[in-house]
Amino acid sequence: MADAALLSPQDPAWTEALDRVRHDIYHIPEYVRLDAGLTGGTPVAYRYDEAGRVFLLPLLLRPVPDTDLQDAISPYGYPGPVGSDDAAFWSRAAGTMTELLCTEGVVTAFARLHPLLPGHSEALAVAGTLVNHGETVSIDLTLSPDELWSQTHRSHRNQIGKATRAGVEITFDDWSRFDEWIDTYHATMRRVGATAFYFFSAAHFHRLRTALADHVHLAVATLDGEVLGGNLFFEYAGTMHTHLQSTADAPIHYADKLLYHAVRMWGRDRGNTVYHLGGGVGGSADSLFRYKSQFGSGRQDFHTWRVITDPCNFEKLAGPATADSLMGRFPPYR
Repeated sequence: MADAALLSPQDPAWTEALDRVRHDIYHIPEYVRLDAGLTGGTPVAYRYDEAGRVFLLPLLLRPVPDTDLQDAISPYGYPGPVGSDDAAFWSRAAGTMTELLCTEGVVTAFARLHPLLPGHSEALAVAGTLVNHGETVSIDLTLSPDELWSQTHRSHRNQIGKATRAGVEITFDDWSRFDEWIDTYHATMRRVGATAFYFFSAAHFHRLRTALADHVHLAVATLDGEVLGGNLFFEYAGTMHTHLQSTADAPIHYADKLLYHAVRMWGRDRGNTVYHLGGGVGGSADSLFRYKSQFGSGRQDFHTWRVITDPCNFEKLAGPATADSLMGRFPPYR
């Protein structure tokens, strides 16, 4: 017998499913509930059970303006589906998800897949459309310090040395500097011309720290007591992710390079196995990707998964589905 349901974060079945499969911090209910507060969406997890196997996908349900319909998107980050290792099972889980979401008035679903976790993309492609956005960068923390240093581009190595000689210091989990770091984050967002979404409030950052507890850490770079920037990052089950990195509107003496180096060494010393830096904007091979790629040699593909769960209502909102509407901005009616 198979069973499919949409779970609330309070449902113990969500955590029980995660206990049975490899997953990351983006899948836990505390993270999804927190992220829902940014957009006003309803946090849920699609869970499919069959003969001792389980499949789970966190989602945020959002009302479609001027309709009684909804659509579903991933929380921020990489909370793609996780589940038992069986391609045929994943195919049935994905197909059943489409049917269940349609009965709930959900028109489309959009999910960001996790670049590091195992999955069966061929099964997802049957139920929807997979789009490859490029690569992300990761660092193998099982390497020796010398091997990690040798994988670092010579320009980064040179600038890490300059930062050290200038007296830049990195401290970890000094939460008394959190609000100062938040100021540098907002300064960074203004500098790069970020959209309003990325100007997370100080209250959100403090809720994030409370919700994720020991899984979120702060590395702060200082010089003569002044905060030059910092790295807010996650640590969960041996995997680390940079969540947000920022620098102040001032000479920073290459503190950004020293931060990445210090965080990876900190993570290695604690027994973590991989440090995921992410990719470029939208997954592209842009200057941000090239910057990150000079810290380590790990590369993995980043995909999104787009599903039309209610073709009739999708056509009313966006017209007939085309390659452009499936491969471009999705859903196209947003």
